[in-house]
Amino acid sequence: MRRRGKLLTAVIPLSVLALAAACGGSSGGSDATKPSKAEFNAGLTTVVNASTTKGGTLQLSATGDCDYWDPARAYFAFCWNLERLLFRGLMAYKAVPGPDGSSVVADIATEAGKPSNGNKTWTYTLKKGLKFEDGSPITSKEVKYGVERVFAGDVINGGPTYLVTFLCPGKTDKTGACPTYAGPYKDKAADKLGLSSIETPDDNTIIFRLNQPFGDFNYLAAMPGTTPVPIAYDQNTKTGGARYTFKPVANGPYKFGDYRPGKKLTLVRNTAWDQGSDPFRKALPDSVVFTVNSNAQDIDNRIAANAVDLNPDGVGVQVATQQKILRDASLKNRADNPFTGFTRYFAINTNLPPFNNIACRKAVEYAVNKVDIQTARGGPIGGGDIATTMLNPNVQGFTKFDLFPNGADHRGDLAKAREELANCGKPNGFSTKLTTTNTGKGPPVAEAIQNALKRVGIKVTIEAGDPASYYSQFIGAPATNKSKGFGLMVAGWGADFPTGFGFFSQIVDGRAIKAQGNSNYAELNSQKVNGLIDQANAATSASDAGKLWGDVDKAVMEEAAVVPYTYDKALLLHSSRLKNVYVLSAFGMYDYQALGVA
Repeated sequence: MRRRGKLLTAVIPLSVLALAAACGGSSGGSDATKPSKAEFNAGLTTVVNASTTKGGTLQLSATGDCDYWDPARAYFAFCWNLERLLFRGLMAYKAVPGPDGSSVVADIATEAGKPSNGNKTWTYTLKKGLKFEDGSPITSKEVKYGVERVFAGDVINGGPTYLVTFLCPGKTDKTGACPTYAGPYKDKAADKLGLSSIETPDDNTIIFRLNQPFGDFNYLAAMPGTTPVPIAYDQNTKTGGARYTFKPVANGPYKFGDYRPGKKLTLVRNTAWDQGSDPFRKALPDSVVFTVNSNAQDIDNRIAANAVDLNPDGVGVQVATQQKILRDASLKNRADNPFTGFTRYFAINTNLPPFNNIACRKAVEYAVNKVDIQTARGGPIGGGDIATTMLNPNVQGFTKFDLFPNGADHRGDLAKAREELANCGKPNGFSTKLTTTNTGKGPPVAEAIQNALKRVGIKVTIEAGDPASYYSQFIGAPATNKSKGFGLMVAGWGADFPTGFGFFSQIVDGRAIKAQGNSNYAELNSQKVNGLIDQANAATSASDAGKLWGDVDKAVMEEAAVVPYTYDKALLLHSSRLKNVYVLSAFGMYDYQALGVA
């Protein structure tokens, strides 16, 4: 998942995850966790300033808007987190601090999905009395329709496509599209519910018939893509399809009020929401105001002064603010420093000369100065630990190794870099473009990469894009990347769900490369990597799967197609008036739906 710049962070054995999913969790609430007073890192394991008081306005401010508010298209981690205020799907992440926050519980379903037919069939029963914000009923048909929208890649793009992969009647093509079903906008069925792999025998039952076994389907059911969507509203060309992102229909505790894209969004109470059917949401604030402010340092200053409650993008404060927090006890008591579960890296475009020569890619691996990049991201506290692998310590299968040791201090092995440049026929270096976001930590990271590569003659031109569209539009189309000469692309990724498949499948599997909304920025298509992914998916035990995902990691790094530089960590700051503050491990950031204000 993209994190401004997926998803789960806690390391939990597959057997435990399967048990949690099967049980469904009796409660998603956080009231079972001992409350805590505000102090540094208290929110990692406890609920800080617990409260049940309703009222007030929660003030949020970030440097960019969500990539999409349409639940089928969003792929920023902070947007998935914010959408818990608006939308409810079949399953959801449990609303508690600590490792349990990476387990899933039933949301609009009565219990977790029931597998049969060797994990190829999954059945869910919906709670009764569910309604959209306009009071119209939610049935299994609206859930099916919401999933069908994910198949319409020409209209609904940008989000994860796991549901297409597993529910396509037959196999997806090389672009990841389903040749036998193109989504509800081209559906010839009168009711627009023609996808044969999903059955709705009655209004409260929905059955998914997968084209292959998949034991983690309850995690797919916790993604926003299973949010029900009203059919008539979405079929209206004035409100639906690509325009749905501007005013989606809520079934959670809040709905859209005023929205000015790229500037401000106000959420107001959804009076049709029934708290009695909701496993965890308390909906304490009367309203939520989300504003876009391109000045990240100004946002930090406003939070410190209690003029804003927090920055929801979850990437942490700026370096200058970090120093203030560490020196000021009153600010430090309002801060938490979690591992986010994301790996920060930059991709090397394997289809763009000279990077189609692996030796040129290896030259970059050896030349980069990871300490400078870590410093640009805020050092060990604000930026995280130095990374040498794509898998991070919070993902199943992680093992520490370093195939490109660039000096004992990670500042670069220039001799090895020059050796590889000679091997690729570019002894004097070459020129390329590097992409990044144009706000926050993106520019200083790009400059650190630029300065490091310049030492061996690799001349880098930086081209920056808006954070809200950077992944979905700026670097999400391979043809565009080629035409613009994007050789290096700064990125960050966390597992869409807590398995190696949830981390790797979208970013290194060559069969997942898409013409639009692509996340395999390196365009890596290795038979060895793809084969190991298939072997890992077929593993019958957690230990076997973990070893195989570790093998996938090594095979990816052997291709020198990505340069991981930090296992992400963020220093999060919130206002002193916030209530119910805790880090939700599923996102590595605060649980926004739980927050209240004094």
